[in-house]
Amino acid sequence: MFDPNQLVVILLSIPGVFLALSVHECAHGYMSWRLGDPTARNLGRLTLNPIKHIDPIGLICMILFRFGWAKPVPINARYYKKPRRDMVLVAAAGPVSNLLMSLVAVVMLHLVYLLYSLKTGAASFYMLWYGAMTVTPFDMDGVTKFVFLLFIFLQQFAMLNVSLAVFNLIPIPPLDGSKIIYMFLPTKAYFSIVRYENVIRIVFFALLFFGALDGFLGDASIWLLNKIIYLVELLPFFRF
Repeated sequence: MFDPNQLVVILLSIPGVFLALSVHECAHGYMSWRLGDPTARNLGRLTLNPIKHIDPIGLICMILFRFGWAKPVPINARYYKKPRRDMVLVAAAGPVSNLLMSLVAVVMLHLVYLLYSLKTGAASFYMLWYGAMTVTPFDMDGVTKFVFLLFIFLQQFAMLNVSLAVFNLIPIPPLDGSKIIYMFLPTKAYFSIVRYENVIRIVFFALLFFGALDGFLGDASIWLLNKIIYLVELLPFFRF
């Protein structure tokens, strides 16, 4: 059966997906540039222009399934003074940027909640959080509808960024987590894994396709998002 609220959620999540993926890839390129590698900058990838970063299939997966990818920013580790350490910093820059954006979105969500509660007398932040996933805003008056739609956008943006960070931190090639964990592996073990990287990649995406990782990705994302919300609510201003 057609769910108009789900359509609203998908439409409002699209600009957030573009921004989340673009910032993620730009963060990789910027960190690499700061560490001495001009490759991304020379190729015009130090930009938030989504056209430079978006992979069509990864974009669709991000919108529909909350995990996805963009076109990887090209880097050249030969420019790095400490290649293994600097590769970790470059790999971590993407997920860290998404977690920071999620944190900002949650702060803004609480500010929007204050506006919404003044207008409607909403009982709690969490009532609005879950209501935004199920309530169709078409029958609301103009101001209430705008605030409610803004809440949905920020909610989806926070969730998308956490999901993107969790997905990319999985230590399996070609995701960022594989580059981070390689720093802590002995050289022999590192090259043993690299030798089977293509096989590992195929198995991983097969597991994704058949939904074998949905439970883990969903649970990890919800856990991390709850921690971010808890952190924000430690601020005295948001203790309501």
